[in-house]
Amino acid sequence: MTSPPPPDPSPGDKAEASRQFAVEIVRQLQQAGYVAYWAGGCVRDILLGKTPKDYDVATDARPESVRELFGHRRTHGVGAAFGVILIRGPKQAADIEVATFRAEGPYLDGRRPSKVVFCTAEEDALRRDFTINGMFLDPLTDQVFDYVGGREDLHHKIIRAIGEPLERFTEDKLRLLRAIRFTSNLGFQLEPKTAEAVRLMARELHAVSPERITQELQRMLIDPHRRLSLELLRESHLLPEILPELNPLLEPSNSDSWEQTCARVEKLTEPDFPLALSATCFDLEPFTTTTIQQLARRLKWSNQDSEDLAWLIGHKHAIEGIQSRPLSYLKRLLVHPLATQLLKLLRAEAETRQVGWEALEFCELFLATTPRDVLDPPPLLTGDDLVRSGLKPGPKFRDWLEQVRDAQLELRISTPEEAWKLIEKLNQ
Repeated sequence: MTSPPPPDPSPGDKAEASRQFAVEIVRQLQQAGYVAYWAGGCVRDILLGKTPKDYDVATDARPESVRELFGHRRTHGVGAAFGVILIRGPKQAADIEVATFRAEGPYLDGRRPSKVVFCTAEEDALRRDFTINGMFLDPLTDQVFDYVGGREDLHHKIIRAIGEPLERFTEDKLRLLRAIRFTSNLGFQLEPKTAEAVRLMARELHAVSPERITQELQRMLIDPHRRLSLELLRESHLLPEILPELNPLLEPSNSDSWEQTCARVEKLTEPDFPLALSATCFDLEPFTTTTIQQLARRLKWSNQDSEDLAWLIGHKHAIEGIQSRPLSYLKRLLVHPLATQLLKLLRAEAETRQVGWEALEFCELFLATTPRDVLDPPPLLTGDDLVRSGLKPGPKFRDWLEQVRDAQLELRISTPEEAWKLIEKLNQ
């Protein structure tokens, strides 16, 4: 008899294992005579009292030296040309990227440098995006190395580009969106000169791949500070570049609709990306499935996200007058996989406009108190059953089965025998 597999480690166990692995990498590099620190976002998170999602290590060891020290079987040259080596972690720990301190040549395409030159830690810090992401930390001594004023900006809750903002954004246009995301998700302020550079360069966002734009947008819209993200995207002139479909809401004459949109988005409870999008686009008329498909293709959304958004928008009026609708309609709606998300959307709408409470609460109560086997009982008959009975397949099959299902959901029939009687009646 084989023993059951061990349970998966908890998120806390994984975080600690990743931290210990990142400490060990720094220790081994330093013992081999190299300078090595934690770098970037993990340092920022630690200074904010947060548990980092991942760890990056920066060192003066060249990529080939890193691979030699940790072994070719444990390492992978994911970005060796840019000085980046991936070290595979043990089972519970995440992989760690080890990057050689580097300065970068011109960004000819607005996304990646044309060349890199290995350098010192201070020079490496000066090529990074924002001051709060430009610090290093020695985890063996807890010493912070700050060459860009990141610690002070972190204390004052400011997002500031390192050096000249226009230069930083010209190097990598994705930083335009990252400036907004860091500002909103952290609840900070965008430093005025940095904010002005974002506005001046907003139209250059199109140099960034749609996939990366969508990734940043997703991270903003599912964050608790999603309203601030929308407001900053509008103020920075980035929103029309990403979602021109929202332009009608951005007109000065539509200020009430924009305010309601922001309020609705803010009131969502733990939304996923399609739910947050549906709250953002709720007031757009018309906002058809075709429009959504075109939008999804442009921004390279997944088919599932596109379909979910289309269903939610297509059913935003689905519960109006629900108390007088047939029971079969109510059950079919509430058994849909996105029913809970729809009710979250409509609750946010009700809280924003203070209308629609009665229908919403009726649906929420019905869903909470109705057993699943009553909400979605096994069908009494199938198409195969009809074929086996000798009936000739055809378009009428679907209509018959729909009527049988409606009768079952409305509790007018409850047995296969009653279902067959209804089929006989329909076939007369």
